[in-house]
Amino acid sequence: MKLHIRKAVIKDLDFLEELEMDVFPAFQQNLKQNLRKGIKSNFQEVFIVEKTYNGQQALGSICLFKYKHSLRIYSIAIAQKYQNKGIGNELLEFIKDFAIKNNFKNIILEARSKNQKLIKWYESRGFQIVKKVEDYYLKGEDAIKMKLSVDKYTFCKNVIIIDQPYKWEENAINAKVISVKEYINNPIYQNNSDFRIYNLCSSYKYQSYGYYVSLLASARGQRIIPNITTIQDLKIANVIQSIAFDLDEFINKSLSGKNPELFSLNIYFGQTLTKGYKNLAKKLYQIFEAPLFEVTFVKNDKWLIKKIKVINFKHITESEKEVVYEFASKHFSKKKHNFPKLIHYKYDVAVLINPEEETPPSNQEALEKFKIAANKKNVYLEFITKNDIGKINEFDALFIRETTNVSHYTYEVSRFAYAEGLVVIDDPWSIMKCSNKIFQHELFQKNKINTPKTIVLAKNSFNSKQLDTFSYPVILKQPDSAFSLGVIKVNNKTEAFEQITKLFGKSDMIICQEFLFSEFDWRIGILDNQALFACKYYMAKNHWQIYNWKNSPGEESGDYESVSISQVPEKILKVAQKAASLIGDGLYGVDLKIVDNQVYVIEVNDNPNIDTDVEDSILKDKLYDKIIDSLVNRIEIAKNTRKISL
Repeated sequence: MKLHIRKAVIKDLDFLEELEMDVFPAFQQNLKQNLRKGIKSNFQEVFIVEKTYNGQQALGSICLFKYKHSLRIYSIAIAQKYQNKGIGNELLEFIKDFAIKNNFKNIILEARSKNQKLIKWYESRGFQIVKKVEDYYLKGEDAIKMKLSVDKYTFCKNVIIIDQPYKWEENAINAKVISVKEYINNPIYQNNSDFRIYNLCSSYKYQSYGYYVSLLASARGQRIIPNITTIQDLKIANVIQSIAFDLDEFINKSLSGKNPELFSLNIYFGQTLTKGYKNLAKKLYQIFEAPLFEVTFVKNDKWLIKKIKVINFKHITESEKEVVYEFASKHFSKKKHNFPKLIHYKYDVAVLINPEEETPPSNQEALEKFKIAANKKNVYLEFITKNDIGKINEFDALFIRETTNVSHYTYEVSRFAYAEGLVVIDDPWSIMKCSNKIFQHELFQKNKINTPKTIVLAKNSFNSKQLDTFSYPVILKQPDSAFSLGVIKVNNKTEAFEQITKLFGKSDMIICQEFLFSEFDWRIGILDNQALFACKYYMAKNHWQIYNWKNSPGEESGDYESVSISQVPEKILKVAQKAASLIGDGLYGVDLKIVDNQVYVIEVNDNPNIDTDVEDSILKDKLYDKIIDSLVNRIEIAKNTRKISL
């Protein structure tokens, strides 16, 4: 039976009065005038419970009183002909969810002391007897006061779905184990996008229950593991190879000591019992998200993934189950925010910073402005470091305010957060694309974006005769250079050969680019493919770059000038937006020059600087508001947030 729960309205009074008489003895019945007050009251919530099979038909009600810290169940009423059908369980779950979403610490109630069946029912669902109140209803009719602390449920949004829940014997984990039927039919799971669903159904075949669980979760805006895409990907060997391509080197390094040509690794909730392969299991879980799966590797010239098979929980042996329970417990043990928040925030955003970084992309004042902007939008913002990666799944979004690089832990954090279903700025693909100037050169060339004349030099084909074709001076760059580091200006062939030799010691390919002089570089901040801010960055004192790390402290960088977007030449904005759109729709800083009235894109940077009194000079606090708004919008799109009237 599918239930629908909505707020009561005045026209429901006749039904509510009839229900009171049908369900409760006279001394417990609520008068019609009190029911009317309850519907209109700001301190009460009255709900109508309807079945939706063959049209809507009211069959029950819930009446709640809202106190400062506690939610009181005044009554749960189910028409007698619908009793003993499990509806009470669903209504109690609805009440728990209501308490959690509205930040109540406890649920309290009274039950007739003579109704031991009801008291035991509540006890079996976690309620504890607080005290007995004599003559509570009338003389000789005592009440038992009961209480349930919902603090321990507050952040228990993890749900394991399994065909036969009774076979899951471990309850000491921060997750709820339910059946497919309950997930499909219970309104709590239909109307809340905050749940994280772990699909352990026995089959993911097309149109099986396992397939539909993942499909429904996606439609409901819930985080689902595995999602439909993953289910489909795991069936196709070529897709598996393609997805795992970036792990090729890591896989071969991890398996370098294996002699057999075939090797299998069981991964349970991102972990493995096989010693020495913890990191490999973690990385495989990040790209092939399934709760339980087996990876088979085969060795030809090198190790490759032969196949990935989802492990059926019912086929796991008793000894293996202990391992699954242990790993599940670790996986779900990250309790979200171990301290009570005075405000019930709508979303939670983590900001990755490095307090030790000398030149972070945002100074302390800017970080505080991000926090103020977030709080105004009812968003909880917490600054985290690399040591907090283990609790990343507590958040709805990750905003990186630390210098990124594809070979740095910032990329791993970004990739892990993305795998955990968070909205991420900078996303891992933006980091990867922006970290490599060779990629950008090819990308811009293909899309006819004007750049300084560029040649890519490869170590295995470099010939000193190539140096004769250069017009000096030229700029040599490591592909992953940043903040003017790994960027060298050479004035002749001898200098070029010397520096190229050094650079080939760090990278098999390097960039050689014509030198274009300008007094300043344009930096256009782009967010959601729209111009956000504009600055002119002038060259450092007596230097040809914005940064000169050899200068005296305080003179490492040149001056700056913030410019209103409306004052930026249209051709600069147009090229900047086009270049950034080729990278993605995140937050970027596009560096450009104007030389001889021609616009040249130098590079697109992820994680652009946003400092107080520099990039925010024009928009002031609105700059931070816009970035937080973008994060919120992305979260809501990801969650497929819907406004639901209960």
